[in-house]
Amino acid sequence: MGCHRNSTGFPCDPVPHVSTHTTVLLDQAVEALAIKPGGVYVDGTFGRGGHSRLILSQLGNNGRLVAFDRDPAAVAAGKAIEDRRFHIVHASFSRIKEMLCQLGVDRVDGVLLDLGVSSPQLEEACRGFSFQVDGPLDMRMNPDEGVPASEWLKAVPETQLEEVIKNYGEERFAKQIARAIAEARARQPLITTHQLASIVAAVIPAHKREKKQNPATRTFQAIRLYLNQELEKLSLALPQCVEILNAGGRLVTISFHSLEDRIVKRFMRASAKCDVLPRKLPLRLQEVRLLSRPTLHLIGRAIRPDEAEIAANPRARSAVMRVAERIDLF
Repeated sequence: MGCHRNSTGFPCDPVPHVSTHTTVLLDQAVEALAIKPGGVYVDGTFGRGGHSRLILSQLGNNGRLVAFDRDPAAVAAGKAIEDRRFHIVHASFSRIKEMLCQLGVDRVDGVLLDLGVSSPQLEEACRGFSFQVDGPLDMRMNPDEGVPASEWLKAVPETQLEEVIKNYGEERFAKQIARAIAEARARQPLITTHQLASIVAAVIPAHKREKKQNPATRTFQAIRLYLNQELEKLSLALPQCVEILNAGGRLVTISFHSLEDRIVKRFMRASAKCDVLPRKLPLRLQEVRLLSRPTLHLIGRAIRPDEAEIAANPRARSAVMRVAERIDLF
């Protein structure tokens, strides 16, 4: 029996020697939500449902869980859950308020955002997220939206490519990598993950590579973040999450990238501070107090996986979890 292939002809079988999907910070994240049996909760990134299933196990008969995911494969996995308390939405969490409104949900008691790429996305060669096995240069969270990385790399100006690799990948060799990609694409189309990974590896000197990290990691990460607008969608989602939370409701985020974590940290800290309003605004004292009050209360410090979890699941090593609680404004 041959391996499953997608329309490009590349195999869609899992990457060899990669373990099955393991949810990072599973117990810690669900515990941080402080589940109420009759509450309404949102899992903003269903993935393969690790967090969702644990949330459902703690909900009572009147509880409700709405999950989101951009990936059709994740949505298909979610539809396999036969539970009247559960509903999965095929959309980005950046549309959380709009989609919940369509479901008749105005307020929720907790939102979980587990950011980044999932293990199944990395493990399927045909998705083009991983440099560990050859596959088409795609990298789209939703294969039905936008253009694949191969098409983008064909047309993007070299200066813009350098900016993307530098700003989204925090890659110090961005200029050299962009130049090498531009030269390579002039010779032949860049259509596979191994092509791109080889180009990047040839640019970065061996003695300047990061330990225990493939030299192409930051470049792949940058292109993926940019094509999927992951940072932009996160910035759109965070204010909506606060807006839909009931007083005492929790916002829990798990980040795997310093840029993601920076956005979350700054947002939570800003929301936990009083706004300084301009002087002499025509507002009553009560209105000033209402407008300048913080909307979130930070719960503890950032949480990272312990050594045991990292040993069992190396992909957890960069995870950072942050928790904040909605403050009652009235």
